[in-house]
Amino acid sequence: MKNFVWFFLGLIFFAFGIAGYLSKKDIYEPDYRLIDKFKSIEIREYKKIIIATTVAESSYKNATYSGFRILANYIFGGNEKRTRIPMTAPVITSMPNNKHTNVSFVMSENYSLETLPRPKSNEITFKEITLGKVAVIKFGMWATPKRIMKMKKKLETFLFENKINTSSEYLVAQYNSPWVIPPFRRNEIIISIN
Repeated sequence: MKNFVWFFLGLIFFAFGIAGYLSKKDIYEPDYRLIDKFKSIEIREYKKIIIATTVAESSYKNATYSGFRILANYIFGGNEKRTRIPMTAPVITSMPNNKHTNVSFVMSENYSLETLPRPKSNEITFKEITLGKVAVIKFGMWATPKRIMKMKKKLETFLFENKINTSSEYLVAQYNSPWVIPPFRRNEIIISIN
């Protein structure tokens, strides 16, 4: 009986993992050039991207959820043209422990600032950003404030030891939909570097 329970749990984890993998194949992610790799840390170079951003003032978890809902409403037709905009990844947030949490969706490369439909909500702003050369640390499970700060510290140590200067704030990138279970989740801490 015990072996059956473990087999059944393993099967559930596998099914959710496959579902998460298959669902991400249809989601646009910004292209980047991989420059170097050191275990879970990568040095990449991104082109310009357009982001839609909303700002929430509450705990990191609540701000992430409420910001996600506002932006999801926009891309699912809550705009002046009632246009559905393709879902993209990652969802980018500012670091926890700030008074405000910025929550951003990357817009599909098929849009420009001029061609994006105007949102019905006045809580959304758009801008083009240049991440350029970045350092990234990858991690799994839920992106909780505690885990985010732990991974940020690891990335800071790497940057300090390699005498790499930073040129932006740290950002949190979450790639999975909420129903992907923790062992299959993909998250990153990103910072632009010189």
